[in-house]
This record gives sequence, structure tokens and C-alpha cells, in this order.
Amino acid sequence: MNEQAMQWDDLRVILAIASAGSLAGAARYMGTSHATLFRRLNGIEARLGVRLFERSRTGYAATAAGEELAAAARRVEAEVLGAERRVVGRDLRLSGVVRVTTTDTLLMGLVSPVFAAFQRAQPDITLEVAVSNQLFNLSQRDADVALRPSRSPPEHLVGRRVGCIAQAVYARADAGGDAWVGPDRHLGYAALDAWMADNGANERCRYRVDTLMGMHAAVRDGLGRTVLPCYLGDDDSLLTRLGEPIPELATDLWLLTHPDLRRVARIRAFLAFVAEALAGRGRQLTGGNTG
Repeated sequence: MNEQAMQWDDLRVILAIASAGSLAGAARYMGTSHATLFRRLNGIEARLGVRLFERSRTGYAATAAGEELAAAARRVEAEVLGAERRVVGRDLRLSGVVRVTTTDTLLMGLVSPVFAAFQRAQPDITLEVAVSNQLFNLSQRDADVALRPSRSPPEHLVGRRVGCIAQAVYARADAGGDAWVGPDRHLGYAALDAWMADNGANERCRYRVDTLMGMHAAVRDGLGRTVLPCYLGDDDSLLTRLGEPIPELATDLWLLTHPDLRRVARIRAFLAFVAEALAGRGRQLTGGNTG
């Protein structure tokens, strides 16, 4: 097979199917239809005269030829994305787009006013905010900046620690009983799972949610007590903090970007603005705003 004869769009099709393991998953990723991708794959295989995937009821498995081309596609994609980041890194203008990812809890409980203030201060910069509880791939430009709680941020990213998030137990002031609201297993909050198990809360937990905002809503509705970030719980007039922040659940807050983007003017301006704004919210993050 001659890799040089392949079109990049053909390699993208092969890579998408190999990564997803199905036509349906690959079609969703590429934003096209199942039928279109099916025709594209058949056409590629016909031109090359080789089968690239074995079809079965459970999905599509790459043949040796398919794996070879998928590996080539990954190399090309890495080169293209790397070149794009390096070119973008030369942009010195305070204009353009900054795409930032953060969690729903941080956005709604802490940083939405900060983002709004930045946009007013830099009206030529467009902010795109991707709300997700999963860490986006900054190497593939899923986002330019990530604002994330983490005890061990990815080593390939650069940035700064901008605070420490304290957490404590909260309940409605008028709620009785000792019922608990906890994280669903899909939230993937191992530290809180362990704390609840160690403190006997699991036996009294009858309501679980896969987001912290869902846990917050449940406690507001009187379903029990739960652990929340202090910046969220302390700011809610319906809730009362039950005790001091829990030391073993304290988590660092990181502001991160890819090394190739740290010299982009709009990225640097955003990072500096957010870091300064969060420095002024230290007591809110650490639970020092009560009393």
C-alpha cells in the first residue's frame, strides 16, 4: 500500500472507524450519516483492493491493513495539530477565540461572573465555554484552556495552581433526619466515595446523582445532607454547613493550557485575568466566608 496516495479525508474515515469500533460511533464523531460513511469506506477499500475492517454484529475490527492506515492517520493528525498549535502560538493580537473547559459546578458556582467580566474587558475576544466533568484533550484543541480541580494535573500541560477548594457537609436548615445524598458511581469521585464509606454515610444514602450540581439540588429539596464545595454551599441561603471543611477532600484548582499556546496574547490575557480574579476569591474557595 502506498500511504502517500491516500487522501487525508480517507485517512480520517479509517481513523474514526478504528477508534470508535463501529460505523455509528464514527459517524457521530465526524458529524455525518451512517450511510455516507458506509459508502466512503466501501469506496476506499475498492480503490485500495484490500479489506480494512472485519464486519460483525459487535462492530468493526481493523484488519492488519486497517491498523497500518489508522496508525498513519494518527501520525498525520498529530503533525497537523502540532503545526496548528505552533502557528496559533505566534498570534500576538488581543482578538480571536478562547475556548475554555470547566465543570458545571465551577461555572455556575464561581467563575461565570469572572468570564463575563473578562469578555466585557476584552470585547474583541470571543469566549467559548465547554462545560464538562471530563478533562478535554488540549493537545487536540478540544479546548485552549482548562480550569479544573485536580490533585495531579496532566504533566504535558502548563499552568498554575489558582486556589484550593475546600469541601464540607451541608443540609437544609429545616431538614431533619440523617439521610444522605451521595455521588453516583458514574461521577467517578473516588475521594468522596472513600470518605462516605469511612464515615458510615453509605448506609444512610438513599439518593445518588452523577453530578455535584445534582447533589446540590437534591439537598436544597430536603433529601438529606451531602458534601459540597464550600464556594457552592456557603453561598446558598437555604443550606447550613454542618462542621468544618473536610481536610482529606481539599482539592487544588488548576488553570491549564498547552505549552504551544502559552505565548498567544489572548490566551495569556485570559489566564492572567482569571488567576487574578480567583486570587481575590480565596476565602470563598477555602470556606472562610461563613460567620
